[in-house]
Amino acid sequence: MNASCLPCIHLQQAVRHCSEISCFQTPLSHFPAPSASYSCYGDINALQAPTISCTAVRAPDCGRYHAPRTADADIIRLRKYEIPIKRVARNLCLDPALIAAIISQESRAGLLLDNGWDQGRQRFGLMQIDRRYHQPYGTWDSEEHINQCSTMLVLGINEMRVRHPTWTWDQQLRGGICAYRARISNIQVYDEDPCSRDNSYVNSVIGRAQYFKRHGF
Repeated sequence: MNASCLPCIHLQQAVRHCSEISCFQTPLSHFPAPSASYSCYGDINALQAPTISCTAVRAPDCGRYHAPRTADADIIRLRKYEIPIKRVARNLCLDPALIAAIISQESRAGLLLDNGWDQGRQRFGLMQIDRRYHQPYGTWDSEEHINQCSTMLVLGINEMRVRHPTWTWDQQLRGGICAYRARISNIQVYDEDPCSRDNSYVNSVIGRAQYFKRHGF
């Protein structure tokens, strides 16, 4: 077994002994420190992110360079959160570019928010936690918020590993991203994108993550 993956195994064992909410309250220092390679969940650059389809409904979002183009607009705002993102990533053995990508995808790094809330005032913070199902922690742009939501992502990825041990690592990672968005726990089959038929969400997150990784995250 690759020693660099031991921290994520320890984290998976730890979360089995506590509820999701109590896990989110665990101080960052209590998680084992991962390797500097952030390799517990695979190489973001090795993932495939096909072109987003150009349909009538999704016309503003279509095109091969859509994700990098919007990511480029978000990266200035993301620099403000680079240190807490990387600190959370190191403690959870996640790629910081993946956390940055979800922040970009969910809230455009805060651009789409009104005092930290979405327009319906149901989803909160940079990473858009849904208050109908989870108690938000911290202010909308705090490290505590980033840690809470990133821990949800880790739980989703590890759940895919447990439920679907025959999936490849990239399928498990994509399933974890999907679970983060939809908060689903029973993906029965692996499709090109388990999150949506038009491949929009997961592929957009992957494209953004690859862009942010090339630019220092």
